[in-house]
Amino acid sequence: MPTVEVADLKDGDFLLDVREDDEWKAGHAEGALHIPISDFVARYGELTEAAPQDGRVHVICRSGGRSAQVTMYLAQQGIDAVNVDGGMQVWEAAGRPVVTDDGQPGFVL
Repeated sequence: MPTVEVADLKDGDFLLDVREDDEWKAGHAEGALHIPISDFVARYGELTEAAPQDGRVHVICRSGGRSAQVTMYLAQQGIDAVNVDGGMQVWEAAGRPVVTDDGQPGFVL
């Protein structure tokens, strides 16, 4: 499965967060699109509307398991998707910003 390291992500890369609502509310990457894995198939259209047509979808969860499942699904749909290795735990450990919906500092649940 295609993966990418957190350190290789650039500002402006399209990020899809598939964690559940409580995890998202605690803290997330600014600018990420949130579609929980439990709602993913029903809300798939939101991704196709928001994702760049010629760009890559970087899928992230807490540690990489759920995002791996979504990455495989997206690849089967013909979408250029990669799993973010280590997920939000590595994101936070790397010093990348984690924010709440109101822009305050957040944390990874």
